[in-house]
Amino acid sequence: MTISNPTTSNQHESRKDIEMSTPSNTRLDVKPTPGGLPLLLAETNGDLPSWVTANRDSLRAAATEHGAVLVRGLGLNDRAYVAALFQYLATDLVADREAFAPRPTHPEGVYSSTKWPANQQMCMHNELSYTLQFPGLMLFACLTAPVNGGATAVADATAVLRALPTELVERFTREGWILNRTYNEEIGASVAEVFGADDRETVEAYCRANHIDFQWQSDGGLRTQQRRHAVLRHPKTGELCWFNQIGFLNEWTMEPEVHEFLVELYGPDGLPFNTRFGNGDPIGRDVVQLLNDVYDTHTVREPWQDGDLMLVDNIRTAHSREAYDGPRDVLVAMADAVNLADCSPTKETPGQ
Repeated sequence: MTISNPTTSNQHESRKDIEMSTPSNTRLDVKPTPGGLPLLLAETNGDLPSWVTANRDSLRAAATEHGAVLVRGLGLNDRAYVAALFQYLATDLVADREAFAPRPTHPEGVYSSTKWPANQQMCMHNELSYTLQFPGLMLFACLTAPVNGGATAVADATAVLRALPTELVERFTREGWILNRTYNEEIGASVAEVFGADDRETVEAYCRANHIDFQWQSDGGLRTQQRRHAVLRHPKTGELCWFNQIGFLNEWTMEPEVHEFLVELYGPDGLPFNTRFGNGDPIGRDVVQLLNDVYDTHTVREPWQDGDLMLVDNIRTAHSREAYDGPRDVLVAMADAVNLADCSPTKETPGQ
C-alpha cells in the first residue's frame, strides 16, 4: 500500500508516494503524563510516510500495552491522507452499523465524530459494545481542535471493573444487560442509518442474524431489544474488561430537561434508547450515577491539538467526548473487527 505526504496548511506540495515496507519492531518512547493520556512525541524529520511505515506495528503494540496512546507532532491536516493512514494502521475497517446517533461519513471507511450537541458530554463507552462484531481498535485524528474542551477522554476498563461493587459486577456478569431502542425520524439514528436499509425484509433479516428482537409499531416505527454481555475477556491480553454502554445509553444519563421532554413526547417506553438489567429490571438512577462516578475516577484526558493522532484499544479502554466551544473536526475510524465469541463472554447469550 502507498500513502503520501500530506499537503501543508501554507502551501500545496506535490505528494510523494512511497511504498509501505515491512514495519520495524522498535519500541516507542511513550511517556505517561499525570492525569493525561500516554503521549508519544513523533520526530518525523519531515518524512511522515516513512515514520509511519517504520512504526506501524509499534504504534499498534503501544495501544494494546497502554490502552490508548496520543501521537503528537504528525501535523495531520488532510482528509485524504488521514483516510490512507487509517487504512494502513488497521488490519481492516469496521462499518458503523447499529449506530445510536448519525455521523457524517467520508470515503474509505472514515467518519466524522458522532453528531452530539457540543454543549453536552458524550459519556464513557466502548464503541459498538452492543453488537456481535465490534472494533478492537479506534483511530482518531484531529484536524481542527476546539477552542475549549472537546477532549476524547479515556478510562481503563480493567480498572473500572475492579473498582465496581462486587455484587453489581456479579449480577451483570450473570445476567448481562439489555438495550432497548425505539426508532423515529426526530431523535437519534434512523432505521436506514442503523441497518443500512429501511425495508422491513432487510431489517428483519439483520435482526434475526444478530439476535435482536424486533417489533413494528402501528405507526410504522420500530422497537428493538438485544441482550448483551457486560464483561469480556480481552482476546490478546486475557484481562477481564468492563465492556458495555450500560450507563451511557441509559435514560438517567440524559440531561434532566432532555429526559423530561422525551418522556412527555414518547412515553417512558418510547425513549430512543434505554438500558436494563439482563432480566428486564429497570436500572436505577443510583446505579447509573455509580457507574459514571467510577468512570470519572479513572478518566484521563489530554486536550486535542491540531494534527494529533490517537489509537485506542476499544476493549481495554472506554472513551468519551467532552463538551466544547468552537469548531471541532475529529475524524474517526473503527478498525480490527473482533467477534464476541472470541472474547470468552462471561454469560450465555442466545447464539453465542
